[in-house]
Amino acid sequence: MLRSAQGCRLVLLLAALAGTGPAAAETLARTATSPQAAPAPQAAPAPQAAPAAAGSGPCRAVQAEGEAYTVCVVDLKRQRVRLFWLGTDGLPYSSLTNLAEKQGPRLSFAMNAGMYDKGQAPVGLYVEEGREMKGVSTANGPGNFHLKPNGIFYVKGDRAGVVDTGRYLKARIKPDFATQSGPMLVIDGQIHPKISSDGPSQKIRNGVGVRDDGRTAVFAISERPVSFGAFARLFRDDFGCRNALFLDGSVSSLYAPGLNRSDLSRPLGPMVGAVAR
Repeated sequence: MLRSAQGCRLVLLLAALAGTGPAAAETLARTATSPQAAPAPQAAPAPQAAPAAAGSGPCRAVQAEGEAYTVCVVDLKRQRVRLFWLGTDGLPYSSLTNLAEKQGPRLSFAMNAGMYDKGQAPVGLYVEEGREMKGVSTANGPGNFHLKPNGIFYVKGDRAGVVDTGRYLKARIKPDFATQSGPMLVIDGQIHPKISSDGPSQKIRNGVGVRDDGRTAVFAISERPVSFGAFARLFRDDFGCRNALFLDGSVSSLYAPGLNRSDLSRPLGPMVGAVAR
């Protein structure tokens, strides 16, 4: 069989050279006169989502209870977590894109950081570089912010914390940075008492938790609408945060250059991010 196949190939080759197969001869001539011709281009495979490579930033894709999240885990010994609201012109940064342009490559990630009013001013406590720019709110009212206990995320030196508002006031904490929001998602390892296991409210959400050592801050955003309960369990059960705080819902957005991501949203108020120390 091998010898017969070789014979057939020889006959076909001679036929092409003799001109008995015009198309075959034309192809052979092009190949002979273009020795550097590249093979026909192949269609590029469809891009596939992949986790960020080591060293490309603190954020990565995570699955929990069948839901998709992006989670940014920051070691405060290596990076400085800080808040941003007003630029040098005294106006709100307003967007993650604008913040990234102003901060440059040292900004490893950023997201919205607490609720704000129509003028983009924080609704509750806001501290930046040790300066209290808005005081603590203990008011009652409608909406998630007033779902008590609400809480405060703060940074002091190379440590961070999430505490309910009452405890923050009693402790007389003097933070470098702080933002108030609500509700608390996890309080001392327990889900907020007014959050049901899987309630009907489903929204894209973002929040922050801190591990007990105070040196690891966990920021998360859901990729699809999720319940408060599922979001709270992400922090407690998957990332070991005994205290976690809801930051916002409808405007939740993320800047993560290591994932080539920069979300667009309505104009933002306070934002939180990590920069190199």
